[in-house]
Amino acid sequence: MAITMAGKWQAGNLPAELTSLIGRRGELDQVRRACRRSRLVTLTGVGGVGKTRLALRAAADLRPEFGGGAWLVELSPLDDGTLLPHAIAEALRLTDQTTRPMTEVLAEHLFGKEVLIVLDTCEHLVGACAATVETLLDAVPGLRVLATSRRTLEAPGELVIVVEPLPVPPETDGGPVVGDAVALLAERAAETVPGFELAEHNQQAVARLCRRLEGIPLAIELAAARLRELPVEQLADRLDDRFATLEKDDPAAAQSDPPWHQALRTAIGWSHELCEPAERLLWARVSVFAGDFDTEAVRQVCADDLLPEAGIAQLLDALADESILTWLPTGAGERYRMLDTLREYGAGWLRDLGEQERFKQRHREHYLSLATRGAAGWLGPGQVSWYDRMIGEHDNLRAALEVALGAKDGLPSVELAGTLTFFWYGCGYAKEGRHYLRQALDLTTRPSPALVQALWADGLLAATLGDAEEVETRAAQCERAAAPGDAYAAKCVRALRASAGVIRGDLLQAMAESESAYVTRWDGGELTIADLLALICRAHVLTVDGQIDEAIAVLEDLRSLCDERGEQHMRSHADLLRGQAELTGGRLDAAVGYGQEALRVKRRLHDRFGIGLTVDLLALAAGGAGRASRAARLLGLADRIWSTHGQARANVPAWVSARQACEEQARDTLGDNAYHVAYHTGFDSDIDAGIAFALEPEGEGLHNGT
Repeated sequence: MAITMAGKWQAGNLPAELTSLIGRRGELDQVRRACRRSRLVTLTGVGGVGKTRLALRAAADLRPEFGGGAWLVELSPLDDGTLLPHAIAEALRLTDQTTRPMTEVLAEHLFGKEVLIVLDTCEHLVGACAATVETLLDAVPGLRVLATSRRTLEAPGELVIVVEPLPVPPETDGGPVVGDAVALLAERAAETVPGFELAEHNQQAVARLCRRLEGIPLAIELAAARLRELPVEQLADRLDDRFATLEKDDPAAAQSDPPWHQALRTAIGWSHELCEPAERLLWARVSVFAGDFDTEAVRQVCADDLLPEAGIAQLLDALADESILTWLPTGAGERYRMLDTLREYGAGWLRDLGEQERFKQRHREHYLSLATRGAAGWLGPGQVSWYDRMIGEHDNLRAALEVALGAKDGLPSVELAGTLTFFWYGCGYAKEGRHYLRQALDLTTRPSPALVQALWADGLLAATLGDAEEVETRAAQCERAAAPGDAYAAKCVRALRASAGVIRGDLLQAMAESESAYVTRWDGGELTIADLLALICRAHVLTVDGQIDEAIAVLEDLRSLCDERGEQHMRSHADLLRGQAELTGGRLDAAVGYGQEALRVKRRLHDRFGIGLTVDLLALAAGGAGRASRAARLLGLADRIWSTHGQARANVPAWVSARQACEEQARDTLGDNAYHVAYHTGFDSDIDAGIAFALEPEGEGLHNGT
């Protein structure tokens, strides 16, 4: 969330501009006016012409007009159009733990809001984009969509704007050279070669270069990156030679292709030729990555005898210097990204070398290895680091899964999708996980440990989404697929059946199926998600049944098991349940303490569902202590958080009635006006600031609070 100067939160995720936007004043005005009068505007044009930059600047200018914010959805890394609604939800920071279609969840979330969504790079998903946009625009009157695509979406009501190259200076015998293309080249050249200035001795060469490149921004930026090696006059001469060669070798293409297509293709090919052989090879190989990637991943996927590991970092830096790659410093280290047009060129080169399939499989194998290490380390002290790392690799995990699903044998897909259980469950991607797991499970029924893991994973995610029938189905399938005496599979089956019991309200089933995990909790065996889930189910049943002290005893043991290993995710679930149990028992100090412990972890792991439950708990504790103003503010904050979730709030009758009672008590104590002020202080605040307020120490003796 961005914070305005006045301190009020402003929704959106538009990135900060790292370089200046040259020219485009007329186009910007045209796009802004189009977005005000049409609900779907598509910017089209050749690759590299600047559609994304124009869309982002227009969206930034328009953002104050949209109370629900302006949101960027980057579609370049996405290959599966059925995941488009998930990508939009992810950009909106919207989570959902129901079985409803994500498009329906999006429509409900956006309804009543004034929102601008920027769908960037739609051309490879035109059909999915058109269908999703049409559905959302029909359902959400306040929604506007600004798309960028090399192809129009062909959706109802679409207003198309063709983005043209930057104006280039005409051929003259002399005199000053002006124009947006020249200004862009001069500015980027100055960034590459400090002290570079447009002057009498070089301006005609600059103008010639811009004309040859037809004013295409990407082509101009690639040329500017080469000024580190060659003066602009030599650069222009070499490019002239390149075009002359093209016209001689392929005159038909030179005459039939639009000049800007020819200019971009020639500029990229020319830049490719100027690369060292090893740089060209790495350019081709890194095209198998989706989104961004780090140096170690490139070493693992791309290195061999031709590209030794020791030289990979230097080659990446060289490609970044040449503007083939974009260098992205992050909190987790250096990463790199490649523009789509350049990625496509590299992929074509790799395909021509006959190596595309080989390196796609190496990419899949690397991310299977990463997932295997993450699964082994998830229930340990490195959990938060694994969370950050896997979130950062989400695009590449999707790409690896798509490759795995394309294999004739279903084993690679169930292996990768099942190994990612911890990611789907622990990082909040239950719906997407089921999307991949169901496809993988459709490809094979051959019993294997990988099949057991995938069935357990799908059942676990079905439990997260509240689908008891599907949980029972996967439990039965997991049991049949397991080898005789497979203790791990037996744990998974029992945990699934305990979860189904909790979802259905069958307390006897939940208690019976969690018994083994409870009895063996101190046996010293390997701790699994299934063990911890069964204990959480047991504690929940005991709390619902009014056996508060027994529930607390189970949760205390679960907490100890987690603390021994440095595990935080499942412990935060236990702390939330412990807070609810302590609240039921009237121990408000303890309820707040455990609630705040849970909230710290859930905030760090971005668990919006858990955050909503925990803030609700803290509001009830404040209300029970007679702190009406704090309770009202926390109730407002909770509603704000739940508004970013795909359902109104957890629909547990006892929790709903308790919250209603808390609201009525706070309103009676404060009066309507004061309650309204306190509530909206929470609701209108930035969520991070609101959570910081919820974590403030409350002092001792809440039972005596006023």
